[in-house]
Amino acid sequence: PQASSPQASSPQAGAPQAGPPQVAAPAVAAEPSRVPGWLQTGAAWSWRLLLLAAALYVIARVISVLSIVVVPCTAALLLTALLQPLKARLRRAGLPGLAATWCTLLIGALVLGGLVMLVTNRVSADYPALVTETRHTTTQVEAWLSGPPFHLKSSSVQTALNNIPGYLSKHKALVEGTVVAGGKIAAEFFGGLVLMIFVMFFLIKDGDRIWSWLISGLHGQTAGRVNRAGHAAWLAVVYYMRGTIAVAAIHAVVIGLALYFMGAPLVIPLAVLVFLAAFVPLVGLLIAGALAIVVVLAAKGWVAAVILLGVLIVEDQLEGHLLQPQVVGRVIRLHPLAVILALAVGGVLAGVVGAVVAIPIVAVITRAVPELRREDPGPGGP
Repeated sequence: PQASSPQASSPQAGAPQAGPPQVAAPAVAAEPSRVPGWLQTGAAWSWRLLLLAAALYVIARVISVLSIVVVPCTAALLLTALLQPLKARLRRAGLPGLAATWCTLLIGALVLGGLVMLVTNRVSADYPALVTETRHTTTQVEAWLSGPPFHLKSSSVQTALNNIPGYLSKHKALVEGTVVAGGKIAAEFFGGLVLMIFVMFFLIKDGDRIWSWLISGLHGQTAGRVNRAGHAAWLAVVYYMRGTIAVAAIHAVVIGLALYFMGAPLVIPLAVLVFLAAFVPLVGLLIAGALAIVVVLAAKGWVAAVILLGVLIVEDQLEGHLLQPQVVGRVIRLHPLAVILALAVGGVLAGVVGAVVAIPIVAVITRAVPELRREDPGPGGP
């Protein structure tokens, strides 16, 4: 082909001169991050977890400051879960709401008052026998200490006993401080008791209305989810109280039978004490059992006390590894490992109160969260 002439290749006269051709800059590849992906993900989760931990710490501090209000309200909530089914049965029987509430509270008060009267009468009846058996046991202990291998004189033991009044007189300030602290605790206890009764009354009477008011600000699917979650959480608390009563009754029967066959005094009061202490998982049985061991040691000697100690150890192990995980765990649908871990964490974080409310809190969370996440069925759904 012929080469084009300069005239032909040159632009025409009067035509606008085109600028030099624009050359596109080559795309610069993004420099890969030097931080591994797993570390970026971990860092993103870390600051969120730190914020969550800070929020939980603030909540724990507020609860600690308001413990004189939080503890009675929590106790009222648990007792309401125990008594509310009775009130529902009375309502189904035809009683009005207020009458059913008062009947429920009166029945609970009569049961509690009957237990108190029974314990008081048995203590009054068995106390003289306890004193007599304690004197006999003390004489045996003095004779045992005076023999081999101790060879202690009875006068030395009597001198040690006589030193108690002198110790009290020398440490009068310590004793007075203990009494003042005990009076403060008693005042807080009765104040909390009154608050608990008032809260329990209104929860039993107007529990449904209070819940409806709490979720009245929600609308649509959110209201439905929260309502379902609240009802599921409440059922978990009710089932927890039923399971705990079953465990406490088992402990009371076993310890009561052991004391009865040993011929120990105060069988019924100690059995009732074990029943009440069983509401404090793991630790309550040991505390009530220690008092029972002291009574048995004073009345029946060290052999019976060692036998009772063995029974209590077996009971404590059964509670921690069988009764609480299997009975309570199955009732509230928690795995035995979750029950044990909840008891341990609650006890470490908040002591006795934390151990008492740990399982209900875990049960509430595990029952409420799935309901909050579940979608409402559509118009054609079930």
